[in-house]
Amino acid sequence: MQDPVLIPVSPGELLDKKTILEVKRERITAPDKLANVNHEWALLADITHTLLANVDAAAGIAELEAQLLRVNGAIWDLENTVRACEKSGDFGATFVATARRIYSSNDQRAAIKRRINLLLDSGIVEEKEHNTAAGNGPSAA
Repeated sequence: MQDPVLIPVSPGELLDKKTILEVKRERITAPDKLANVNHEWALLADITHTLLANVDAAAGIAELEAQLLRVNGAIWDLENTVRACEKSGDFGATFVATARRIYSSNDQRAAIKRRINLLLDSGIVEEKEHNTAAGNGPSAA
């Protein structure tokens, strides 16, 4: 088995990935898939524990991590709704409203990750930029 590839990521990205894996741990039922998810989660949980062990802001980080968990769980549900609409060929109001909630939830997720990075004075800060409407120029998230 090849060792994992180690890359520099911000604390916000680390906690985001960990909370996505927590959602998967709750919702994936296939034993082989769940074993892979649990293995990856354990690796990230150890790294997260080490990161936050000596951080004064750990209490504030715990609340932000809980917010990430809630947002990532909501995104999971929203994406499943879009997939169901896609499968049935229904691209009506539910599809449109759900797709819009996905991108607004992703914007919320990015803001939480940014707060974590700023709170921990991260040397890596993820940046986003989106066009808000045709011809209106970029908007930062």
